[in-house]
Amino acid sequence: MEAARAEAAAAAGEVAEAQEALAAAEGAIAHDIGVDLESKTIRVGLNTDLTGIFAPLITKITDGHLAYWERVNDTGGIQGWSVEPVVMDNGYDVPTHLENYEAMAGDGDQSVVMFSMSVGSPHTAATAESLIEDNLVAVPISWYSGWADPSIGKNVFEVGTNYCLEAMNGVTYMSETYGPDFAIVSFPGDYGEDGAQGAKIAADALGLNIVYDGQAQVIPGADLTPVITRIVESGADWVWLATSPSTTANLMGGAAQAGFTGQWAGNVPSWNPALLGVEGLAELADAVYTHSTYVVLWDAEDSEGMQDMISGMREYRPDAPFDDVYIVSWILGYIAHQILDQAISNGNLTRAGVLAAANQITVDLKDLSPDQSWRGNPNSNVVRETYLYDVDLSRYTPGVTVSEEGSNNGFTLIKGPYASETALNWEYEPCFKP
Repeated sequence: MEAARAEAAAAAGEVAEAQEALAAAEGAIAHDIGVDLESKTIRVGLNTDLTGIFAPLITKITDGHLAYWERVNDTGGIQGWSVEPVVMDNGYDVPTHLENYEAMAGDGDQSVVMFSMSVGSPHTAATAESLIEDNLVAVPISWYSGWADPSIGKNVFEVGTNYCLEAMNGVTYMSETYGPDFAIVSFPGDYGEDGAQGAKIAADALGLNIVYDGQAQVIPGADLTPVITRIVESGADWVWLATSPSTTANLMGGAAQAGFTGQWAGNVPSWNPALLGVEGLAELADAVYTHSTYVVLWDAEDSEGMQDMISGMREYRPDAPFDDVYIVSWILGYIAHQILDQAISNGNLTRAGVLAAANQITVDLKDLSPDQSWRGNPNSNVVRETYLYDVDLSRYTPGVTVSEEGSNNGFTLIKGPYASETALNWEYEPCFKP
């Protein structure tokens, strides 16, 4: 696996070196598609979900990411180059994602030099081979464990902890706090089953009892009654989810009405703080839900990245609804920014040059999340730490903007950055393979 990653980096590097030499001889920076040399503009792609099942969260991440680039452009750009985001909505639909990819991977007005956002696990997986053929970098909004494996995600540059490791940490905490008997409930596919497999790895390591295995049993749009019935009948102390916020709300509400009194937790995409605005569910979540995440939350610490993000959002989106997800917007910005900065320093803004730059660097995420590198052995690079928060209705401040002090999405930190013994001792491999 390490050899494959090294081989890929070397191949991209060889192409990039040849382009750099030609450009140097001509007295210009090497470039091909997605770059306008005359205006010194670099186009980056956002293949995002603005209307699908994760749109309530992703639209905010997208808007925050656009604010990041506006700020960069207004403060001198990247070594004098401006960045033009090209935004296309995939509606969380794989065929639409592929159509968007073809437009941005082409050589027309929507062509890009890299993807600073590629939303969705099966969606990004559907483009994995094309990314290699086109020498394109994609930074996913997807935390699938397979991305670190070059045979699956050679040109997909993963961010933060994967679903599988996140579940290992969450399951460890929940078992230590609430008991050994638990249920697993997930979507099918790279997201849901990756989280489910991580939960099972932890269960095996800790000797826990999976009293209901609902891996891949939640089909979006299908009747949830059979799953709710199995949860209630299982007698679980708690449930680990890898679903969507709306599904979480229906599962929790339905199970509670049927008499289930256990606790709930799940992978990041399973929860949306807006659920605290749902009458009846808010009080239930306050009592029984533990939120897992990959990053520190808004104003939780006085780091450089936190203050940069808060000041940037207040300057460029002062009326934006408050949300912790803008931290992800900034993290994606830092990654793409530092990749492009390295490519410019190398004298090569071709797609192959940007790919080579991504394989060179360690990204400084300014304490918003652990720094990220994609060089060498994936087992050494995967991020193993997560954060656990209690859902706390008393701290919830609905209807406020990013400009207001004291805003909170209803979270109180329990622990983090936290890595369980299971996560620390786990030898990397993709937890789920389709």
